[in-house]
Amino acid sequence: MEKKANFKKFLSFQIDPALFEKAGEDEKAQQVQMRESVSFMKDAMRRLRRNHIAMVSLCMIVLIALIAFIVPSFYPYSYEKQDVTAQYLRPFEYSQKEQMKIEKGFKVFPHIMGTDALGRDYAIRVIYGTRISLLVGIFSALIVIVIGIIYGAISGYFGGKVDMVMMRIVDIIYSLPDVLIVILLSVAIKDWVSTSKSALIARLGAGMVSIFIVFGLLYWVSMARQVRGQVLSIKEQEYVLASKAIGASPARIIRKHMIPNCVSVIIIIAAMQIPSAIFTESFLSFLGLGVSMPMPSLGSLASDARISLQSYSYLLIFAAAAIFLIVLSFNLLGNGLRDAFDPKLRS
Repeated sequence: MEKKANFKKFLSFQIDPALFEKAGEDEKAQQVQMRESVSFMKDAMRRLRRNHIAMVSLCMIVLIALIAFIVPSFYPYSYEKQDVTAQYLRPFEYSQKEQMKIEKGFKVFPHIMGTDALGRDYAIRVIYGTRISLLVGIFSALIVIVIGIIYGAISGYFGGKVDMVMMRIVDIIYSLPDVLIVILLSVAIKDWVSTSKSALIARLGAGMVSIFIVFGLLYWVSMARQVRGQVLSIKEQEYVLASKAIGASPARIIRKHMIPNCVSVIIIIAAMQIPSAIFTESFLSFLGLGVSMPMPSLGSLASDARISLQSYSYLLIFAAAAIFLIVLSFNLLGNGLRDAFDPKLRS
């Protein structure tokens, strides 16, 4: 009987537990693989730091911003000061007047990027143009965020006829030719703003204010659509229904529950909006519809350099390189933010 039982046990392929030893606490701990519990934002920032291209782009943006906002405070030249004896100087070249000062023992700071047709230092004009581009990009992104979030959240939350009417307005704006409308609005708004007696408008300039108004009228629709889509999916969640059940107002539900859960989409679209705004501002300034003179813009610098392209091509190269670095850095950073905040790309 015992042999028969052993034979059946052999055929059943049962393993004798007595042949094994129990694992100790240390061995059990080695087999446990638990991921640290972190918030969504912290996890996204961690994945963003692993993206070396995005971090290099962020460092480049910080460096460009520091140069644009700090260097003019101690730079020896002004963006509007003219010197007819120093026209079209090449990089690190001195005019005759400056050479005479050097011979007398005075220290003269070199023109790092040369001078333009009016003898103005080109480096400080590129720096100021970079400052204008960054300000336009940041403020336009803020305008797009505010209008797009409010519009999209209201449309998605209330739905029904409200959503249909609001989205048809968005579709109409989408169907308009962007470049043509931007040019027409810039001309019309610039004429209206130039007649205004506001101190703020006088300080910023008619061209700058017109650019902000153009972005506020046209470029928020993409943000509104994305936020609406997020709100449509969020408003069916249990915590939103619970808030409605206890009598929370729609404004509180949107502010406390929906917008915080759309923050990833908002950050990504805002990061992608900044280079688009910078490029649009440079394009308008290139056509003479942007920032008012004598305040320099990278687009207006490129337009002025185009006249003397054959003889002094370095002027166009410096302005174009500044636009290229800023737009490329923001685009790469935006791609990194998109990858970091997309849960589907989590490894």
